Amino acid sequence: MICNPLLIQPGLASDGQETPEAGQVPSLTSNNNFINFCATQTGVPLTNGEQIKTGSCNPTIMGRIIQTDKMVSSKFVSPKNLDTVPANTNFTITMAISNMVTGNFVNANANYYAAPCQVDSTGTVIGHSHIVVEEMTSLSQTAVTNPNVFAFFKGLNAAAVGGQLSAEVAGGLAAGVYRIASINTCSNHQPVMMAVAVGIL
Repeated sequence: MICNPLLIQPGLASDGQETPEAGQVPSLTSNNNFINFCATQTGVPLTNGEQIKTGSCNPTIMGRIIQTDKMVSSKFVSPKNLDTVPANTNFTITMAISNMVTGNFVNANANYYAAPCQVDSTGTVIGHSHIVVEEMTSLSQTAVTNPNVFAFFKGLNAAAVGGQLSAEVAGGLAAGVYRIASINTCSNHQPVMMAVAVGIL
């Protein structure tokens, strides 16, 4: 196993405290791109392409970080905010999406987080999206939801048509108040990483 010395990132040796900011904590540092980080996580299994509910450590690199003019964006077209749909009746969720080569997903049981994020020749991320519907107590709910409990989940594995992805909610949902969220990921199911933290710096 050989690590190309040209790929070692010297910036990772700094904890970032040269220009301190109130409340800022020092970063973990490394002189070898954290290649052996998982060896420090005693008793924690390697991810190894699996979804391990008790947690794991993944030595696979992040891969491509998406440039600012190719950042993924998505917006629900239907149902719209505050729309009402008939209870217990089939309906379709439609979401517009930009800056993603959609319809690309790997085996989630064997290759989960198992390869770096990739882009096409234009720098557009290659991946897929998902829809999650959670029930709320009311429109004014401020309590956090339980990520282990959801009313509907669907991986949007097909390619977008006219810039839109869709999923049918067969049988609909029981009467109530719900929120819809999306998860935009690379082919290996990891969240898409963007080039900047706040806007365009």
